[in-house]
Parts: sequence; structure tokens; C-alpha cells
Amino acid sequence: MEIAVLALGCFWGPEIKFSKIDGIIKTEVGYCGGDSKQTTYKEVCTGRTNHAEVVKLDFDEKMISFEEILNIFFDIHDPTTLNSQGPDFGTQYRSEIFYLNDNQKKIAEKVLNKVNQKLSGRVVTKISLLKNYCVAEEYHQRYLEKR
Repeated sequence: MEIAVLALGCFWGPEIKFSKIDGIIKTEVGYCGGDSKQTTYKEVCTGRTNHAEVVKLDFDEKMISFEEILNIFFDIHDPTTLNSQGPDFGTQYRSEIFYLNDNQKKIAEKVLNKVNQKLSGRVVTKISLLKNYCVAEEYHQRYLEKR
């Protein structure tokens, strides 16, 4: 089992899309890349925590590769808009790949460079080491409501 953590705008839509893909075992929404280990939606919306909204994916690398996940990542959002996706604006809606190890970093750089060439150098997606991931409180609420 491997993990991917991706920021691509508001986390609810991507979470649903990724949950329907073979090989994705579990999805979870949260915040990552910020200055503290815990945060809330209200704090993130101030723009002062430096967190991005993310979807965390547990995946079976025998069924789907990290590279395939990144190709989907670039297909389901606009990697050329800085700190926004659709109607959502703010640093928490940025495009960012959080890597967990050197192999993920290399794959992310390779895929990003390929997409950036296709999009004439306009990609603003960042690649960063995973830092201060925390589960969104809203995820727990939704999960409990479904039970």
C-alpha cells in the first residue's frame, strides 16, 4: 500500500473522482503544507496557515501507479491557475503534489515536466515534501453522517 497526497482545489470533488478509480483503496480529505500540525477550515480560509486543501489516497501500487495517479491529477484540474480552481480562490486552493519519498519526487518532476511542455510552460503546480498533514474535521462529520 502506498500513499499520495495531492492539492487540486476544493477537496470534495477530487475525493469523489479518485474514490471511483480501481486501485484507490481509501480516500481522505485534509490539509497539508502549512505551518502547524493541526488546523481547521476556518483557520485555513484566513490564508495565514499556509495549508492547502488536499486529498489523501491510499492506493495499491500493483493496480495503479503513482505516475498514473498524477496523470489523473493533471487531467481533473487546471494546473495553470495560481491559487484557484473554478470559483474557489485562495492559497488553500493551489495545485501541489506532496511527495513522501525521493521516488515520488522524481516521478512528480517527470510528469509535471511532461505536462508543462504540453501546456507551453504555464503549469504553476508545486512539488513539495509532505509537511503537517491533518485530516479535515469536515471529513469526520461526513463520515459519521453516512454511518
